[in-house]
Amino acid sequence: MNLTVLRAALRGLSAYRPLLETPVLESALRFLDAAAQKDGEAALEAYDRLFYRLREEGYAGLGDWLWDALRYTETPYGTLAGEGGADAPLEAAARRDVDALIQLSQSGAEDCRCALAPLLGEEYAPVLSALPQWETGAPFTFEALTAFYRENGAGLYAEYRAFLWEEGQLIPVADPDCPHPVELLGYDLQRKQVLENTRLLVEKKPCNNVLLFGDGGTGKSATVKSMLYLPGMENLRLIEIQKENLVGMPRLMRSLAGRRQSFILFIDDLAFDQDDKTYSSLKTILEGGLEKRPDNVAIYATSNRRHLVRQTFSDRAGDEVDAFETISEKTALAERFGLRIPYMTMSKKEYLALIDHLAGLYHVDMNQEVLHAKAMEWEIRHAGRTPRVARQFIASLS
Repeated sequence: MNLTVLRAALRGLSAYRPLLETPVLESALRFLDAAAQKDGEAALEAYDRLFYRLREEGYAGLGDWLWDALRYTETPYGTLAGEGGADAPLEAAARRDVDALIQLSQSGAEDCRCALAPLLGEEYAPVLSALPQWETGAPFTFEALTAFYRENGAGLYAEYRAFLWEEGQLIPVADPDCPHPVELLGYDLQRKQVLENTRLLVEKKPCNNVLLFGDGGTGKSATVKSMLYLPGMENLRLIEIQKENLVGMPRLMRSLAGRRQSFILFIDDLAFDQDDKTYSSLKTILEGGLEKRPDNVAIYATSNRRHLVRQTFSDRAGDEVDAFETISEKTALAERFGLRIPYMTMSKKEYLALIDHLAGLYHVDMNQEVLHAKAMEWEIRHAGRTPRVARQFIASLS
């Protein structure tokens, strides 16, 4: 392979220019530059660094690394193809870039050894003969890449489905802790309401922000997280936000507008004290600000409090002239969620039905009467007939 031609092709990348700033391609270009300048030692060091970078990121070869980088880096062509658009000059540039990257993925240790041998002294002969190798070959074509964009989009949201929003940064969650719908039982009406609203969100139709409130351990958070595993939700993404990071939400929402995916901004266990500074921020975000909420974004929150804000007897019997206004102000936030769904403690019948369901799911072999008796004993000690208590009981048996 002509490394001089390959170097020129990589230097000419345009549609996928950001890839040149990655450690892997930086090392590859450093090798090609050093070889072109006849600096054998620098080229050898760059080659070894390239091998190390590939293994550090968990790849066996350049082709595998490039296939992921092309799919999961946001670029103008990936965005355009994901939206079904057309731009002939951009497509031509992207095709040319992919051809160059395919050439790169087909180069390996033997090509580099042939380039380095004339540039290094005899003392390097053992090093060159034992040069570490990576797998060669391109597991992709331009057509396959375009087909991927059209079906999944490009970038971070094509690679991951769940994220954390922390201090203004989006952190992907590769293996989110989301229950599968088969693990959920009870609260059918509540989950149906959440599902119907989420389907509207995914279809980019008018939908509500959702507040799930009620007793702890009843499955409020599990209901929201389980949406990711339901049929038809392939374009749904979940972004969990802690209360202390609410101030940065408007910027996040702006970045999500117009994307092919739909997003649930999920605030778990939401509650405010009287003088909490983030209270007004969330109230404005939900409704009342000048900026419109994108049609592919909805806010889902869970809380143990119906009105989200702690109330005291002094609010109702204090010395304020109009106590009703104080109370109304504190309930205003919850009222800005268009869909408010209560989750209360299960009845004994529902609780035992869940116990039987989980026992079958996790292969607990026990007489039903004994199982029920032990489940009720466990419930008394753990204060509540909830899905969380039921799962903890089954786990104790396992």
